[in-house]
Amino acid sequence: MTTAADGAALAQRLILKAIVEACLVLEEGVSTAREIDLGMMAGAGFPSGPLAGADAWGLDTVVAELEKLAEDVDPEFEPPAILRRLVGQGRLGVKSGQGFYPYPRPDAGYEGKKVQLETRGEIAIAWLASPPANSLSPEVIGELEEVWRAVEHEPAIRVLVIASANQQLFCAGADIKAFTKLEDAAAVRGLITRAHRLMQSMEAGDTVTIAAVNAPAYGGGNELLMACDLRVAAQSALFGQPEIDLGIIPGFGGTQRLPRLVGYAKALEMNLTGQPIGAESAYEFGLVNQVVPDHELFDATLLWARKLAGQAPLAVAATKRAMVAAGGGLDSGIAAEEREFTSVFLTEDAKEGISAFLGKRSATWQAR
Repeated sequence: MTTAADGAALAQRLILKAIVEACLVLEEGVSTAREIDLGMMAGAGFPSGPLAGADAWGLDTVVAELEKLAEDVDPEFEPPAILRRLVGQGRLGVKSGQGFYPYPRPDAGYEGKKVQLETRGEIAIAWLASPPANSLSPEVIGELEEVWRAVEHEPAIRVLVIASANQQLFCAGADIKAFTKLEDAAAVRGLITRAHRLMQSMEAGDTVTIAAVNAPAYGGGNELLMACDLRVAAQSALFGQPEIDLGIIPGFGGTQRLPRLVGYAKALEMNLTGQPIGAESAYEFGLVNQVVPDHELFDATLLWARKLAGQAPLAVAATKRAMVAAGGGLDSGIAAEEREFTSVFLTEDAKEGISAFLGKRSATWQAR
């Protein structure tokens, strides 16, 4: 006679076997982490995918349970290499802030917000945490403004990463329902202008911004990531401007930044058809800087962030300002470059950088 304890043990064994198989499929490159979890949820009725479930359980706990089963029951329960590697890296799942997926650990005062700020030394993370779609409502735009002001006013923060707390979506775009509540043209224009000012401030600001695009980024979500300085994409990410299907056009910069990144012809195609492109195509067209496996997205983004956080801060800010000015044409761009070069060349950091180069040593930046 099967007892309740026997049933629970069997159920746990089935879950652990599903985790093993999901890891093996991931290692073989058959599917991405997001595809595996979505497939198991849709096709096998899992309440959450096996990889997300492993994160919630704790990857170190999963490895320990699998080792026990491999020894006592069947060698097929041997923990896959990817599980051991993640545990060895300290990526234990939800409790450590990262496993197969990253998880927010917001600073005090940002818990429960739609945009959660997390600081890790010189790097800050703005987590989009507005389920189910991370849509850019007026409230979300306001919280993005709040986070951006906090970061820009903190000299110790050098890089801001924009990431999604939603494992299945980066951002679905502007909150259309919220837009329908705007009473007149002035209200619509006011919200659009507010979003433009935020994104232009990000482009011209001293802080480097990096978008970690884990999944579909549509409409305003695609426009938000285009306002970032760099973009790192997971393999299963998608990028699109589907506004045409609603009888409207992009309103947060999609008609302007997209052609500057992917070229006029491709941008026009995307804006007129509304058809999204995958991560590899986005890389080929210049929309993203790097494509990585889903489960490596956050680590890859943090590598970029640490590299850029170590660059000369005044030179970084001057480079950004000069390149923003390039949008006004070659003459204004050259004038901006002359101005910014002269200004930076006379700083203490420039003297230190040149001295370090000649002395074959690492420079120490003072931001002065």
